[in-house]
Amino acid sequence: MQIERKMKQQREAHPGWASEIAQLPGCEKLFSCIQCGTCSGTCPLSIYMDYTPRRIINLVREGFQEEALASQTIWLCASCYSCAARCPQKIQLTDVMYSLKREAIKKKLFPKRFPIPVLASEFHKMVAKRGRSSEMWLVMRMALKSNPMILLTMMGTGWQLFRTGRMSLRMEKIDRVHELPHKSVGATEVH
Repeated sequence: MQIERKMKQQREAHPGWASEIAQLPGCEKLFSCIQCGTCSGTCPLSIYMDYTPRRIINLVREGFQEEALASQTIWLCASCYSCAARCPQKIQLTDVMYSLKREAIKKKLFPKRFPIPVLASEFHKMVAKRGRSSEMWLVMRMALKSNPMILLTMMGTGWQLFRTGRMSLRMEKIDRVHELPHKSVGATEVH
């Protein structure tokens, strides 16, 4: 995937941002990275990413907040922990990616109309409101906010699931949902 990018200057960076990220759980070893590239070489999805995991670490450490948070890379992380298992510095890169996802949602700096952050936000809102998710409604909301045309390709499968009783239009809600702890993870409205 070839993406044309404007050259960024160091003066456009946010130098203190990397220290903020390093304070988050799982991100403590951010500055230990030796840029060896082991994470990028072992990542099964790096060929689909706009930046390699190694480059994301570098962008974060240099304070290029917008570039790191608006990248598709953080959303394509499969959470396989391959990078963390092989990292010679024992950096929990998967945890760093989760932290960057939360930051991207909080600051609304994610790829527009990209379904993964929309899915994360809609899931959080649904569980916070009802205590559980309803897959059919979750997929419907994600599709409507990212790519409504995908619903046309899903109609046949959806009808078969509904017809055989494998999918319900009902939205379940747990009792005493108000007692659930509601920690804000930066899941805000995504458009």
